[in-house]
This record gives sequence, C-alpha cells and structure tokens, in this order.
Amino acid sequence: MRDPRLQILAQNLVQYSLDVQPGDKVLIDMLGSEREIVRCLVEEVYKRGGMPFVELRDATVMASVLKSCTEEQILTWAKLDLARMKEMQCYIGIRGGDNQSELSDVPEDKMKLFNRLYSHPIHMEQRVEHTRWTIIRYPNAAMAQLAGTSTEAFEDFYFDVCNLDYARMARAMDPLQELMNKTDRVRITGPGTDISFSIKDIGSVKCCGRRNIPDGELYTAPVRNTVNGVISYNTPSVNGGVTYENIRFVFKDGKIVEATANHTDRINAVLDADEGARYIGEFSFGFNPFIKHPMKDTLFDEKIDGSIHFTPGQAYKAANNGNVSSVHWDLVLIQRPEYGGGEIWFDDVLIRKDGRFVLSQLEVLNPENLK
Repeated sequence: MRDPRLQILAQNLVQYSLDVQPGDKVLIDMLGSEREIVRCLVEEVYKRGGMPFVELRDATVMASVLKSCTEEQILTWAKLDLARMKEMQCYIGIRGGDNQSELSDVPEDKMKLFNRLYSHPIHMEQRVEHTRWTIIRYPNAAMAQLAGTSTEAFEDFYFDVCNLDYARMARAMDPLQELMNKTDRVRITGPGTDISFSIKDIGSVKCCGRRNIPDGELYTAPVRNTVNGVISYNTPSVNGGVTYENIRFVFKDGKIVEATANHTDRINAVLDADEGARYIGEFSFGFNPFIKHPMKDTLFDEKIDGSIHFTPGQAYKAANNGNVSSVHWDLVLIQRPEYGGGEIWFDDVLIRKDGRFVLSQLEVLNPENLK
C-alpha cells in the first residue's frame, strides 16, 4: 500500500513547488533505485495536464562511465542532454542513492571535466535559469544510516521536514529579506571564525519549497572582493564522493588564500578548478525547524536550524555578485550552542546569537514559530 505521506509530497511538488500548467513538459530525473516516488510524480503531472518525461540513473553505472571518459564523450553527452533540457518547462531531480561515496574512485581530472563540460552548462546555466525546478532527496536505509537512526524513524523525520507548511515559512521570511536588502556590512563570529564582508545592493532570495525539498533558507552573496577573515566550518561535506571535515578558509579581499581540511590537497584541487572557485558565490541562513544535525547530505545540511552556509564558486543570477565557476559547494557552519555558538551582525547590530534570531521582527523564524 502506498504511503499517503508520499502522495502528499508528490502533490506539493507538482502543485506548489513547480506549479505545473497544462502542456508543461516535466523532466523527472531519478538517481537511485526507488520507483514509487517517480510513479506518484508521473500521476500528479498528468492530473495537472502536463507531460512527464523520466530519466532513471544509477550512481555505480555513472562512476564506471566517468572513470575513463574523454572530453569528446562528455561534450557529446552534454549536447544531447542540453537539447532535452531546453525543451522542458519544469525539472524534478530526485536523489536517493545507496552510497554517497560512489563517485570517490573517479579520478579528480575526470570529475572536473564532467563538472565543467556537463553539470555547469546543463544545470547551472540552463536548468536553474530557464526552468521551474526542484531538487529533492528520497529516504532510504543509507540516508537513515547517515542520520544515525532507524529507517522507520528517518522516514518519519523526512516527511515532517518535507511536508512542512512552506507557504507559512515564506511569509515568515519577509522581515529578514527586507533587512538583508538594506544591509551593507556583515560580520560572523564564532569558534575559529571571524569574517566580514558586504552584501550591499546584491539582493536576496527566499527558498521556501519552490526549488529544494527540504527547504528553509534565505540567501544573498557577498560583494565579490569584500570578504576578509577566517571561517571554520563544523559540518562534514561530501564532494565528488569524498568526505571533507574540519574545513577552514582564510580570505583576503574576497579570495580564499589558504584552505585546509582533512584532505587539504584534495580541497585545494577543487578550489583550483577555475578562478571563481576561490571566491564566494552565496551566503545563506538556514532555519528548517526539524533539521538539527548534519548527515552529510547537502540538501538537508544547508537547511539546519541555526546554521549558515558560505559557498565557494558560482553565484546565482537572482542574487548575483558576478562570480563565475564550475564549482558551487555549499559548506555549512552551525551556530547553535551545542556546536560552539556564534554571532551574526548586520551593520553593527546583532541579529542572531547562538543560532537564534534576537531582533523582535525576526523571531518568527525561530524554530518554535515555524513548526
């Protein structure tokens, strides 16, 4: 019997997140072995008069292809898939793989080639800018293991997070967005962190269930050359199948001039992908009330209650500081007391302390007011 929560999720994705209209072509892109969510989405797209198109992919097969790929091969692959993406009005990407590290054996030069020639033009340039899109994770035993829970407990957590009232959250974001849009100077402090930058005239974007599920963030970008200081991230992050921990960046005039981690050589190789990879393309607050702890899944971790993420690489055009890169790596710093605490200041006014908003107009984004 189909889980009724799954049907609600599919309805929310098709009706609220994508707002599928009659005649819309919708690409449903599944990476993983789950099929019931795909069937639900196909049914919901048809109910709205849309046309579903389905791509089913497997990470182990993808790894095998990438290990010996050539530039000509990636260019051909990208040409074919870009032509399809240009036909789509909507895109749903479902990620439910069994092993987050499946691509860890792919040589670094092959991953760079794939990101530069395939992922960047198709997803960052075409899908993000020219479709109504949503990316979701789908619960399985592997994700439950990462979260340190049983599969059943993780499924309960997942549907609490993903079936949140995102329209209500969107309204609660308005005061923070208004404040961000008129702020110049930002300072972030905490254990191993003291960083300053400007966000003047960049603008901000609410993320409230339209683009990612789970969701719960509000982002902008620093003025490209204004970032100075040091930031120490306290959340592990998986990139190219490799888990990075204890990441620390030192900035001078916007550029990462020193980068260390448990894989210092590899993280510097990522940051050397192109000039823009050593500059920041996004600064964002995370405040999903149900997500409390990291699980090495960026889509969840970047929404953690009381967190920020400070992202090396490509900026989004909706809050554009001009940075261009094949990299967009959301790295998370949690500032709740159990993670060391921290403060965020806007134009010398304290707005969040130890993960909680302290200005009266922003208290609507504290977790007890969003559940």
